Amino acid sequence: MVLPRLGGSPSVWSVAMVFFQGILLLGYAYADILTRLVRGPLALFIHLAVMLGGAMFLPVAIAKGWGLPPAGHEQLFLLGLFAVSIGFPFFALSANGPLLQAWFARSGLGQAENPYFLYAASNTGSLLALFAYPFVAEPFSTLSFQGSLWRSGYYLLIALIAACGVLVFFRSEGEAVLPHAQATEAPPAFGRMTYWVVLAFVPSALMIAATAHITTDVAAAPFLWVLPLSLYLISFILVFSRRTFIQQETWIKLQPFLLALLVLTLALDIRTWLIVDVALHLLTFFVTAMICHGLMAATRPQAAYLTRFYFCMSLGGVLGGIFSGLIAPHIFSWIAEYPLLVVAAALARPGLAWPRGKEARLVVTLVVLVLLAALPGLYEGFSIIPPYNWLVWGAVTILIACAVASRELPLRLALLFAAVFLITRIYPPNVRHLETVRSFFGVHKIEVTSDGRFRVLRHGMELHGAQRLTTDDGKPVTGRPELSTYYHPDSPIAEAIDAVQDKKQGPIHAAVIGLGAGSIACLMKPDDHLDYYEIDAEVIRIARDPKRFTFLRDCKPDANIVLGDARLTIAEAKDARYDVIVVDAFSSDSIPVHLLTREALRIYLSRLNPGGIIVTHISNNHLDLTGVVTETAASEKLIARLYDEDETVGGDPMIKFSTVMILARNNDDFGLLKDWDLQTPEPGEYPWSDDFSNLLGPLIAKFREGD
Repeated sequence: MVLPRLGGSPSVWSVAMVFFQGILLLGYAYADILTRLVRGPLALFIHLAVMLGGAMFLPVAIAKGWGLPPAGHEQLFLLGLFAVSIGFPFFALSANGPLLQAWFARSGLGQAENPYFLYAASNTGSLLALFAYPFVAEPFSTLSFQGSLWRSGYYLLIALIAACGVLVFFRSEGEAVLPHAQATEAPPAFGRMTYWVVLAFVPSALMIAATAHITTDVAAAPFLWVLPLSLYLISFILVFSRRTFIQQETWIKLQPFLLALLVLTLALDIRTWLIVDVALHLLTFFVTAMICHGLMAATRPQAAYLTRFYFCMSLGGVLGGIFSGLIAPHIFSWIAEYPLLVVAAALARPGLAWPRGKEARLVVTLVVLVLLAALPGLYEGFSIIPPYNWLVWGAVTILIACAVASRELPLRLALLFAAVFLITRIYPPNVRHLETVRSFFGVHKIEVTSDGRFRVLRHGMELHGAQRLTTDDGKPVTGRPELSTYYHPDSPIAEAIDAVQDKKQGPIHAAVIGLGAGSIACLMKPDDHLDYYEIDAEVIRIARDPKRFTFLRDCKPDANIVLGDARLTIAEAKDARYDVIVVDAFSSDSIPVHLLTREALRIYLSRLNPGGIIVTHISNNHLDLTGVVTETAASEKLIARLYDEDETVGGDPMIKFSTVMILARNNDDFGLLKDWDLQTPEPGEYPWSDDFSNLLGPLIAKFREGD
């Protein structure tokens, strides 16, 4: 419901995780207090009242009255929206796990002496639900139906909790109390509880950081965010299950080698096959989670302090989520939390100790040498450029080899990994200049290519614009910027703009959803009117800064840029009328779903002049959106045509080939574009709406396209 409204940004998922972890902490605290202070049936009645209170907020829906998030405060906006919409029901649900386990421990039933296996069972249910939603619920049902079904399930759960409470508190054997064997341990000391918090912090923070890195810098593939969370849940299932499938020592021995490979690929930006790259990140995270959660499970208390143990675990989880999901995006201009947490993963290994004697002197020497090596790179203008990159590669190789050799010493291992990250951040090995700008919507990289010919803007792996700096013989480029990437003079977008200008035979009014580096401005004529709609304030600053890109300054300095979600801001622009609306809202390699729904098309049509067209840029490495856009357009009585640009081998590397669809009310509106391929709806396709969307279908279609 919420993800599409903020550009499909991975940060929405990160903030959602922080919110749910925070509410989980409150639920665990409530369960701990209720278990310690309230005895007998009264505890059951109180919790049933809390559950019924949560039912008052059903069915699940986005609270009304929440419009545009304020720029720069999207995270607080989301936390407030989640709290008002689903806060109380989730608070009531979050307490069920520890409460039911505590009640089971007092039930006198078989296996009640060790209720922790129920935590593995609850995480198994979470794992099944996690996969069921994108692959079963979303493709085959609407949001309104899902909300109604979820409400029915909530009421059923209340009845089942009541039944469990009756079995425990109204049994004939007498009062529900803990067995003596489970009440002999002293309360956990502060140091032990702090240890649990730290061990929970590392995998929680690492999960969010790894997800942000994978979905931003490796592959913005649909459903990829599911994998780190599923591995996080699986680690809990395994360490709290009755059987041990793989010994803890195996994970501990394997982790340094995985960390070394991960540090090498991160530091030197090494890319292999997509599956291999993703697998390395996920496997390293999973092994780290198994170590941290395994150490927690090995030191868990008796059932008498079960709820306190879960509270500490939840506290560490929410602190990790706050660090990676809320704090890091504000204090770092890139996903720096990921390498920091890789270093923390090394520190979380068993055997960490403060260095003494010779080891202390060695650690100090290492720190001093690394700082001295990094010092020259802090001076502006100093960089290591080809062909001297081998210096960086050599230093990294030596440091990682030393780290692997020191794998039994967590502090030395962590310091060597930190040295690698510091050196490669100060001396980027693959670009002449690297600048990163981070916002709620992602990390934007402004790079100068290794040959010095182009300055490029990237959002994750996706190229959002490139400006030529020098000619092939090394001379500075002057005059009007030369267009490249998806906007080169022969591109489908350029052809569509040219066709509108030809048909109008005069100044046109154009709207572009998604600014990027501002390349489309150079497709306009001097008298054309251009409105940009951009959700990310940092992108606007980048495009307007002539020290970075000059498309706006040199081609359309009078372009109007509206900040905010395009669908909402276009709807608010009641007097605006356009001859062409270009939907070019990339977010890394994903497209916000809510900009392609029936309701979105109705808004565009209300702002479209008679004879105007809608241009949708649907290039995507993972989704084939042709069928979806065709069906959705047909549902609004629009005609769709497609231009899938053929790639040319051996051409200019900055020329990118695109897939573009144009939508019009009737065939005459296409003008010169009537030769584009006419699209007709196919059986089995359903239009997207605010109540229904299905990414699985386009994903399968793209997979079949590659066969």
